[in-house]
Amino acid sequence: MNKSVLLAAVIAAAALAACGKKEEPAPAVVTPPPAAVSPAPAAPASSDPAAAPSSSASSALDQANAATEAARNAASAPK
Repeated sequence: MNKSVLLAAVIAAAALAACGKKEEPAPAVVTPPPAAVSPAPAAPASSDPAAAPSSSASSALDQANAATEAARNAASAPK
């Protein structure tokens, strides 16, 4: 009787293992190379300290924020 219970348990374990989903490995996250940054001018172009950043600086910031958001979304995506 002990052998039949053991055999039934082994068969049940094999059946449960065979029914499991096979998960594919997560794709590698590819990060874009950093954007070329030009040195800042020695003196500010505007005397207003609250002046908006230049269009290239805000564009680079927008790209960095978009890359960060994409990485967060990829990391939190259900597998």
